[in-house]
Amino acid sequence: MLMSASQHTLKSPLTLMGVGLHSGANTTITMDPAPASSGIVFVRTDILDRDNVVPAKWDHVVDTKLCTVLGNKAGVTVSTVEHLLSACAALGLDNAIIHIDGPEVPIMDGSAIKFVAAIERAGLVRQKAARKVLRIKKTVSYQEAEKEVFLSPADSQYFGFEISFDNPAIGRQKFTHHLKEDSYRADVASARTFGFLHEVEALRKIGLARGGSLENAIVVDGDKVLNPGGLRFKTEFVRHKVLDAIGDLYLAGAQLYGHYHGVRAGHAMNNKILHVLFSQPDAFELVELAAPVTAPRIPVTAGRHFGEADMPVAVTA
Repeated sequence: MLMSASQHTLKSPLTLMGVGLHSGANTTITMDPAPASSGIVFVRTDILDRDNVVPAKWDHVVDTKLCTVLGNKAGVTVSTVEHLLSACAALGLDNAIIHIDGPEVPIMDGSAIKFVAAIERAGLVRQKAARKVLRIKKTVSYQEAEKEVFLSPADSQYFGFEISFDNPAIGRQKFTHHLKEDSYRADVASARTFGFLHEVEALRKIGLARGGSLENAIVVDGDKVLNPGGLRFKTEFVRHKVLDAIGDLYLAGAQLYGHYHGVRAGHAMNNKILHVLFSQPDAFELVELAAPVTAPRIPVTAGRHFGEADMPVAVTA
């Protein structure tokens, strides 16, 4: 579905329930089929006194401190959208209406794998409209101190990331992913969000991270991973950053044909690079996928690199 020339929506509705990572609120989402070219939109069903429709678009991002938060002019918001949108991007779900009865998308197990499974159970159906992809025509970048993000031309969809933590449990990691359904499912979808125990305790003191637990996040304390099952990948931390980037970049409103590369970046940088991109009309074009999408193949080495080479490892938990 991801490489299809046609747009796709859900074959049947699906419902998921869970707790919000930051709000701690129990939330239900119901995803319904949507018309061609309507994109992905959230509808806050618990809000009836004002506009409760929130488009999943880059220019509706209103906060990026702990997650990606979308909002509309009426002040209605939906937070922690990145994991669900990452699954939608990877499976090629173009159009959907997501009804949600609370302020935050459920965190599930901290990854995108349960969203992937739910969408696959519901199934996708081809629509008559042609799919348009966002082709990067020239390299654009954004930098803040030691953080950098790049978008460069490429002949397909590539997402690369580098992280560096002064912590022996994480250290320096890098990972590059060629986005395809099968490889996403195997190598990225089950990588979980992570945090440090002292940060979780500090967040809870100010009323955040209320729904966080070892069941939905990797928690690091000193040089130890506290989760009983350990890591799912040796490089699970950086793989999750790739998962986040795929979701954040899907807010462009189309599949990305290019190479994204982030260095110590996060949700804020991911949104800022889209602002940079769309401020330069000569840096991109929307192309119907039915037509050849051509660009020079480039080595996936943009940006500053460090650490050991990527080494695929088997799922261990």
